[in-house]
Amino acid sequence: MTGASPQVCDPVTTSGTIAVMNLHGQIDGLAVRLSRTGAGEAQAARTAVAAHLAVAQGAALIDLLNLRGHVLGRVADYEQAAHLADQLVQAAPEDGTALLARARTRATLHRFAEAAADLGAADCGGADEATLNAERAVILQALGCHTDAMALIHRAEVGQSRFTTAGALAVLHAERGQTTEAERLFDEARHHYQGTSPFPLAQLDFRRGAMWHREGDLDAARSCYEAARRRVPGYAPALGHLAEIELSRGAFHAAVTLLRPLARTSDDPEYAAHLAEALHAVGRVHEAKQWRERAAARYDELVSRHPEAYADHAADFWLTVGADADRGLQLAVQNLAFRQTARAHALFQRALLAQNRVAQAAP
Repeated sequence: MTGASPQVCDPVTTSGTIAVMNLHGQIDGLAVRLSRTGAGEAQAARTAVAAHLAVAQGAALIDLLNLRGHVLGRVADYEQAAHLADQLVQAAPEDGTALLARARTRATLHRFAEAAADLGAADCGGADEATLNAERAVILQALGCHTDAMALIHRAEVGQSRFTTAGALAVLHAERGQTTEAERLFDEARHHYQGTSPFPLAQLDFRRGAMWHREGDLDAARSCYEAARRRVPGYAPALGHLAEIELSRGAFHAAVTLLRPLARTSDDPEYAAHLAEALHAVGRVHEAKQWRERAAARYDELVSRHPEAYADHAADFWLTVGADADRGLQLAVQNLAFRQTARAHALFQRALLAQNRVAQAAP
């Protein structure tokens, strides 16, 4: 199995390092402007956010926070975006822009039923139909409803760029294991990219890498992750998945090199958990224990606050680094209640097998 290079068509974009700096600046600037109008204060939001401009600025800030959360692995950004979205809708409950922004934050945290309800309300509030269909497709895809998701992507095609449509279809085909068609669409999306931001292309390369990673072609996956990393040097998902490849190949020192700075700057416990695994493998047992405990505490915190988004990741942690099959099974069952996807069922079966192995090994 061989994946195509993600550099068949290599558009020129802004430096990833500069783009991240600009992203910080945009977020800070919008936050200041909103705070000056009182939009950041719960009491004043009812009046200040009522203005269309304030809602638009708030929605823009939410999208930027979600982007930074993804790029840098910052759960706190997702939570800040969700808090701001609740404020916007509280102040403008019938505004389509505010409802659409909240739907995106809820989908990011895997609160899919609530996100779908917000999209329905946003439709009544005048939100763009193509945008709504694209967002609904994302939710359906996450729930494993691929056929329905594809239909909505095609319905949204008229109001979307070809880059956006081809990229969405590529990811959908990738998740269905249809790698030949996915490769064609990934290339098509790159060919039609006309922007200067490096983030959409880095995300595209990462998704392509994730496809080959799932298919077991680690060389192709590495090539795509490295392309995303070159595009945005601090891109957390690509760095984390590169580290996973190093772990799977026994290159533990290389994994430590990738993960140590990431675990220090990201509040996503997945990186701390993988760092603990790599450190243990190279004999740094005490340091590994510290990172394992940090990951365990953080997973407990996130599962308590956002169970839909983190039950599956936490289950995987307890089935591996955490070494608690009972806890892993409990979380896998919880995750299966949220979504009946093939991946959720596979996690549940894995947890059952782990618990059985522990039971059989018991004296």
